[in-house]
This record gives sequence, structure tokens and C-alpha cells, in this order.
Amino acid sequence: MTSADLLIDGFGRIRENVHGAVAELSDAELGARLDAEANSIAWLVWHLTRVQDDHVADVAGVEQVWTRDGWVRRFGLPFGEADTGYGHKGSDVEALAGVSAELLLGYHDAVHAQSVEYVSGLTDADLPRVVDTRWDPPVTLGVRLISVIDDDIQHSGQAAFIRGILLRRR
Repeated sequence: MTSADLLIDGFGRIRENVHGAVAELSDAELGARLDAEANSIAWLVWHLTRVQDDHVADVAGVEQVWTRDGWVRRFGLPFGEADTGYGHKGSDVEALAGVSAELLLGYHDAVHAQSVEYVSGLTDADLPRVVDTRWDPPVTLGVRLISVIDDDIQHSGQAAFIRGILLRRR
């Protein structure tokens, strides 16, 4: 097994978690919030996908799927084109109410495909490359990709938790 294989597996697990959290939920359930300040499944999936799109596109030196493929227009959100959800408040989360599973999964699958395409060509020699000097120590490609996987696994787990609560309320 290569490093690329491990990264592909990690991104694949995110995709499985996202599909599992979203499957067969209504738009209303996807936008449901457990309290006024809580994140919804729709927001969590949008955010984790935006982070993956933003970070992987940056290290790959390609345009984000969000803008390149017109997902920003399809979602029609009241945020800037580069917004990934960091620092959002309850009112921002509410903007994702009514977003469909089809839209969320379509965007996620497109980002997943771009991520897998990129990481499948990586070798161990690529991973120590410094990709962000704003941190001490500077962030390497390997650390950035694992950070994205970790962040996305956490958020997809949060979405699965909310799903479980919503299904118990049915």
C-alpha cells in the first residue's frame, strides 16, 4: 500500500460518511438545527466540502470545483465566492436551509473526484513539500492533506450524529 492509497482511502471514507449522513433525508431535515446556534447537516456537509475543495485545489494548483464547475451559482448562497464557512454564525447556517441532498451530494462527489485524482498521483517524495509558511513549523503537503481528512471526518461525524437524533424524532 502506498501513501497515495492511504489518502484515497481517507477521502473515500469521508465520501461514505457524507452519503450516509445525507441519504434519504428531506430538505427540511437537512436544514434542521438542534438549537438556534447549532449547525445543520446541510451546513456541515457544505462546509466540509468547501474546506476540502479549497485546500486540495490550493495544493494541487488548480481552480476550485466550486467556481470552475458553477456550484457557487447552483447553491446561490449569500456568501463570498471564497467563503468556506469559517467563522459562520447561526444566521449563516440558516442560509443552507432548503438545500437538497442532490445538490449537496453532487458538489461533494465532484470535489471528491478532484481530490482523488490529485492524491492518486502523489508519491512519498511529494509529501514533505512545504505548502503553507504562515505556520511554525511550516505546513507540509502531507500534513495539510491529513488535516483536511481529519476535519472532514469530524464534521461528517457531527452530521451523522444529527441524523441519528432526527431519525429518532420521526
